[in-house]
Amino acid sequence: MLTLAELQAARCRPLRGAEHQLSAAELDTAMTLLPEWSLVEDGHAILRTLRFADYFWTMAFVNALAFVAHAEDHHPDLSVHYDRVLIRYSTHDVGGLSRNDLICAAKVEALLRSTQD
Repeated sequence: MLTLAELQAARCRPLRGAEHQLSAAELDTAMTLLPEWSLVEDGHAILRTLRFADYFWTMAFVNALAFVAHAEDHHPDLSVHYDRVLIRYSTHDVGGLSRNDLICAAKVEALLRSTQD
């Protein structure tokens, strides 16, 4: 069974085509590993809302997330507000969710833990 640590250690790779969409079983497993994330858009995307103390901490997190997204060459849709960020992952080139989305969501979780230590 896939673990959160394995996802965090994995790297995104270029994917194109519907054959790279996650199966229902893979989505079920993923959602147990990423309980703070929600399936949205009929299972074609995952979403997480994060809250921060103020604008400074919100932007600090967004900048750190941008660094991760650049390193993985897989970019989320973000909605940035004064004290919160909505993060949405989906792989446009496969028409839904792929392993890359799970990898990046897991890296978000690692980034959050690193800011709390």
